[in-house]
Amino acid sequence: MFVLNRLSTESCGYLLVSFRFFTPPRVTESLLLSHIMASMKVTEHLEQAKDTLFSFEILPPLKGKSIQSIFDGIDPLMEFKPRFVNVTYHREEFIYKERENGLLEKIAIRKRPGTVGICAAIMNKYHVDAVPHLICGGFSKEETENALIDLQFLGIDNVLALRGDSIKTESTFRPHPEGHRYAVELIAQISEMNRGNYIIEDIKLEPTGFCIGAAGYPEKHFEAMNMSTDLHYLKSKVDAGAEYIVTQMFFNNAKYFDFVEQCRAIGITVPIIPGLKPIKTMDHITFLPKFFKIDYPDELSKELLKCKENKDVERLGIEWGIQQSKELKAAGVPCIHYYTMSNSSQVKAIAKEVF
Repeated sequence: MFVLNRLSTESCGYLLVSFRFFTPPRVTESLLLSHIMASMKVTEHLEQAKDTLFSFEILPPLKGKSIQSIFDGIDPLMEFKPRFVNVTYHREEFIYKERENGLLEKIAIRKRPGTVGICAAIMNKYHVDAVPHLICGGFSKEETENALIDLQFLGIDNVLALRGDSIKTESTFRPHPEGHRYAVELIAQISEMNRGNYIIEDIKLEPTGFCIGAAGYPEKHFEAMNMSTDLHYLKSKVDAGAEYIVTQMFFNNAKYFDFVEQCRAIGITVPIIPGLKPIKTMDHITFLPKFFKIDYPDELSKELLKCKENKDVERLGIEWGIQQSKELKAAGVPCIHYYTMSNSSQVKAIAKEVF
C-alpha cells in the first residue's frame, strides 16, 4: 500500500488530499511516478535523475485570454516527462490616456498577469513542479516578501530569481524605490527568509524552503563590461544562495561548454542547465541577436541566409535544435530547458528525437 500526500489546488489555494493505492495493478507506473516526483525542489530532481532531464518555459496568456491556451501548449510536451515547468513574469507597462481636460494620464497595465495562479494550476493538473519567475522590477521588498509567502502557502517551493528587463519606455532599468536593483539582492532576501529572517526586525519567524535558481549568460549579460566581471556577478548570486543556474539561449554549444568550464574555474559548483530556443521565423533571424545580444555560429548563419520564408526557418530551427540537444545530452548535461514562448510544436519535434 502506498500513501502519498500532496497539495492540490482548489479555486483559491491548496487543500491537503491523500492518494491511496491499494492494488498495484490499478496504478500505472507513470501515474505513481508523477505523484512521487511532484512537490520537489529542482535540485532534488537533478540529483535523482539517471539521465538528462527535459524541462521548458511558458508565457502567461495575454490578459483576458483563457488558461486553456497554456494547457494546449503543455499537453503535447507531457509525454517527455518534464520534471518542472517555468512560468515567466512580465512587469507593468505604461500607456498614456487623454483625459477630458486634454491632459495625458500615465496608466500602468500588466499585459500578461497570472504567473502564480498558472503555477498552481499546472501543479494541480499535471502533477509536475512549477517554477515561477520572480523579478526585481516593479516590486518593493515587502511586496516581494508577501509574494513569497503566497507561493509558500501554495506549496510552490521553487523560484527563478531575476532582475528583469527595464520597462519598454525606459532606456535603463529603474528599480522600485523600496525594491532591489540587482538579482543578487533578491536572492539574498529569499535566502534570509529561508533562514526565518523577514523584513520585520528582531523577530525570528518560520523559515521558508525555497530552491532558488539564477540566470547565467554564456555570451555574457549585455550590460556587463566583460565576461570576467559577468562571471564575478554570477558567483556572487551563487554565494548569496542560488542553487542552480539556467542559461540564456545560445546556438553554439561550444560557448556553453566554455561557460561551464569558466564557472567551475572560479568555484561555481552548482548545476548549470543549458537553455535552448528553436529559431522559428524570418524575423527571428535579426531579432534574437539584436534583443538577446547573442551570435549565430557560422554554419547556422549560412543556412539561415538560404531561408526564403518562415517555414524554411522553422524547419532549420528544428534541425539545429535536434543537433544541439543531442550533443548536450551526450555530454551529460543535467537538464535541457527549452524556451517555448507557449508554442510547443518545434520543441515537441526536437524532443521526439532526443528524449
